[in-house]
Amino acid sequence: MSSQVRVLNISHVRAIPKKIQRLFFFDGPDLPPFPSVVSALRSSLAATLTVFLPLDGELTFRHDSGDVVIYFSPAAISSSPGVKFVEAEFAGGADGMRRLARDDAHDTEAFARLVPALDAESLPTPVLAVQVTSPADGGAAVAVVGEKDFACGRLTRVSIRLAAADGHAVWQFLRAWSTASREGPGSLAAADFVQPTFDRAGIRHPQSAEIACTLLSKAAPALALLRSTSSKPEIMQQSARTFLLRADEIWYLKQHILERSRRFNRGEPSRPPSTYVAISSLAWVSIARAKLTMLHTDDARPIVIADCRNRLRPPLGDGFFGNSVKPCVAWASAGDLRGEAGVARAAAAIQDAIRVHLEELEGDPLSDTESWVATYGSTPPERIVAVGSSNRFMAYETDFGWGGPSRVELVSLFVGQMVTLLGAGDGGVQVSVRSTRR
Repeated sequence: MSSQVRVLNISHVRAIPKKIQRLFFFDGPDLPPFPSVVSALRSSLAATLTVFLPLDGELTFRHDSGDVVIYFSPAAISSSPGVKFVEAEFAGGADGMRRLARDDAHDTEAFARLVPALDAESLPTPVLAVQVTSPADGGAAVAVVGEKDFACGRLTRVSIRLAAADGHAVWQFLRAWSTASREGPGSLAAADFVQPTFDRAGIRHPQSAEIACTLLSKAAPALALLRSTSSKPEIMQQSARTFLLRADEIWYLKQHILERSRRFNRGEPSRPPSTYVAISSLAWVSIARAKLTMLHTDDARPIVIADCRNRLRPPLGDGFFGNSVKPCVAWASAGDLRGEAGVARAAAAIQDAIRVHLEELEGDPLSDTESWVATYGSTPPERIVAVGSSNRFMAYETDFGWGGPSRVELVSLFVGQMVTLLGAGDGGVQVSVRSTRR
C-alpha cells in the first residue's frame, strides 16, 4: 500500500493536537482535468484564508501558561511558508478510488495514505494542511481530504486542529471555500455571506485555564513533551464502517422508541426523540451489545456533543469560528441496554443528559464544566461511546464547482468507539462507526 500514492508536487498557500480529517471523493462528468482542479482549489483557498486567518497560523505551546494556542500574528504569518498544499497520485487508478468511495467497510490503510502529513514533529506546528490526489490512470475520480488537515483535488484531504474549531466551524470554512471556488472570491464579500468572528470573550468560566489543562493532559498527554506525532498509525489501528439510514427508516426508529417508551413509562407520554437522539441511541445500543467489555460492566456512557453558540448569553451567533461545544455524558445500566426496550431507554438517558447538561442551565451551559470533566476523567475508555458531527451538516452539498462529493468520511478517531452523523440526500442520514482494534 505504501507505493499506491506518489507525491507529485508540494506548494504552499498563504492566508488547524487532535485532528479533524475529512475525506471527500469527487467523481463524474463535470470534474475538470486535474491541473484545473488544483488551480481552482489553490486560488480559492488563498482567498478564503484571508477571511479565516487563524487557519494560516500555527499551533504552539506557551511555556509561561502551559497553554496550547493558535498564533497568527501578522509577523508570524508573513514569515511562514503558508498552508501546505500537497498534490499526489493514487496508483490504484480511478476504479480503485471509486472502490474506496463505494465500500461500506473502510480501507483504513488506504485512507491513511490519502492524509497529508504535517512537517513538524514538535510544536509549533501548522494548523491546516491540504492534499489533492488524482488517480494515476487519469480517470475522473478525485479525493479531497480534509486535518484541520484539508485536502481537495482529484483527491483532496482537509485537516483542522480540533483545538481550533468544532464541527460547525469546519463546515463554515468548507462552505466558504467551496463557494469561493464555485462563484469566485467576490462571493466572500457578498451581503448574504456570514463573516466569521474569532473573539472568544463570550466563552467564560472562572476555572477555564485549569479545566483546559486537565482536558489537555488527558486527551493529549504527548503535548507535555511538545511532540506532535503523525495520525497515520492511529488511523491504521481502527476499523470503520458506514451505514445509510433512509428517511422512512429514521421515522420507523422514532416510532419504535416512542412505543417502547410508553411501555416502560406505563402509558405516560414521552418526549419525541430528535433524529440525532434516535440515531445516537441506536448506535449506542448496537455498540454496547457488540462489545463484551461494555455488557459485563454496571454501566455504559455515551457522550453526545452539544453546540453552545446560541445558548450562551449573549449568544455567540452562527458566525463564531472556534470551539463552542460541550459534551453531555449520559448513563444507563448495561442490563437496560440489553432488553427489548434498550433503544428507548438509551434515548431517554440521552434526552435526560441533554436536559441536565444544557437545557436547565438557562444561558450558562458552561457552569457544570467541573462535573462533566470529572465524569469523563473517571470513566474507563472502554465504556465510552462518543457521538460526533451532526445530521444537520449537509456535507454532500459541498460543491467546489464540479458537483457534490460521492463520499464524505471523517478519518480521525478521538476515542475507542466513535459514531459520526452527516446529512445525506432525501432526508437520510449517513452513520459512520469507528472502533479501535484490540
